[in-house]
Amino acid sequence: MKLTILGGGGFRVPLVYGALLGDHAEGRVTHVVLHDLDAGRLSAVTRVLAEQAAGVPDAPEVSATTDLDEALTGADFVFSAIRVGGLEGRANDEKVALDEGVLGQETVGAGGIAYGLRTVPVAEDIARRVARVAPDAWVINFTNPAGLVTEAMSRHLGDRVIGICDSPVGLGRRIARVLGANPGEAWIDYVGLNHLGWVRGLRINGRDELPRLLADPDLLGSFEEGKLFGTDWLQSLGAIPNEYLHYYYFNREAVRAYSEAEKTRGAFLRDQQAGFYDEMKRPDAAALTAWDRTRAEREATYMAEARETAGAGERDADDLSGGYEKVALALMRAIARDERTTLILNVRNRGTLSVLDAEAVIEVPCLVDANGAHPVTVDPLPDHASGLVCSVKAVEREVLAAAESGSRTTAVKAFALHPLVDSVNVARRLVDGYTAVHPGLAYLK
Repeated sequence: MKLTILGGGGFRVPLVYGALLGDHAEGRVTHVVLHDLDAGRLSAVTRVLAEQAAGVPDAPEVSATTDLDEALTGADFVFSAIRVGGLEGRANDEKVALDEGVLGQETVGAGGIAYGLRTVPVAEDIARRVARVAPDAWVINFTNPAGLVTEAMSRHLGDRVIGICDSPVGLGRRIARVLGANPGEAWIDYVGLNHLGWVRGLRINGRDELPRLLADPDLLGSFEEGKLFGTDWLQSLGAIPNEYLHYYYFNREAVRAYSEAEKTRGAFLRDQQAGFYDEMKRPDAAALTAWDRTRAEREATYMAEARETAGAGERDADDLSGGYEKVALALMRAIARDERTTLILNVRNRGTLSVLDAEAVIEVPCLVDANGAHPVTVDPLPDHASGLVCSVKAVEREVLAAAESGSRTTAVKAFALHPLVDSVNVARRLVDGYTAVHPGLAYLK
């Protein structure tokens, strides 16, 4: 089975390949094609994968190309893990927003809108190419903003594109762990949009154990989200939010922490990963060792500003292992081998959430089999959550409209309607600022 990874020179690709190395069953991936526009990054990542594969007799073959059609031809699965504008673009997303006093995080608020505006046209072009060159392939979208990009691609690929994220998986795992349950045996009642969802129940043997967690302040405060949001707020909500909701519930504090940081997250990763890729230019560099060292630092500093604001301290060791690659492997297995499973995924709504239309991409538990991912019926969200979901989905739709029309006016509307942008005038200045630093936004007129 052939897997094509778009953005194959990206830093997290070895996580995916590492997961594939542990799959020895019949029908596994036997050929991985890395595609990237940067031949140097492709070379660096290929070296890491070669060292990972050493001593694994049935390791998937790896090839690399800068030709998109060549990469897609014959693919059974396509992972879309691109970053339009690179980490320099992410750093600029953050800086332009912070200069206006609003959040610039890469998927939330102004930064997420800017990232979406320059990514959607590229993602749609990829979707059209997949439909033409590899019409039987399943596309698994890693590209952020994951829900928005998945919805853009679904307009060309229908249900054959599925978005994934490791945040809900990690959240469910942490809740199960503090409750003394096996995460693999728990049913997680999670619903929302990507980076905007809530766990409302966790059932073990048919019994919802979340009320027990919410009633115990010590237990509730013992894991990441309890420290991040505070036990009182979680008890008020009666649910456990995705960690990214910290940017909504504690927005002033988050903006201040980002503004006072020595470097934004994007600038930190830009400089850190530049160091890794520079090291890989040396023929004698130990590729896997350098990658492991860089990854450990990256994971340990994840959402550092938010945790500092909340006084949450350092991340637990168990939360430093990633997770999205495991979701991707489970998804591929379920589709390719009809190994039916339940995963939290980004898929078209199809009536699952009554407040959104059928084509809206949402993040919910799905039953997955050889025919794809099927969203599970969920209870309605409470009013406060529905309002936020509808508001952010409306912004996503304006981003899609701006990308399609090239309208600067529509782009301004997308920024202005976001709950974390507090002024139409700020929205106009954000569009001016982003178009000045991002060549990929030159299409907005």
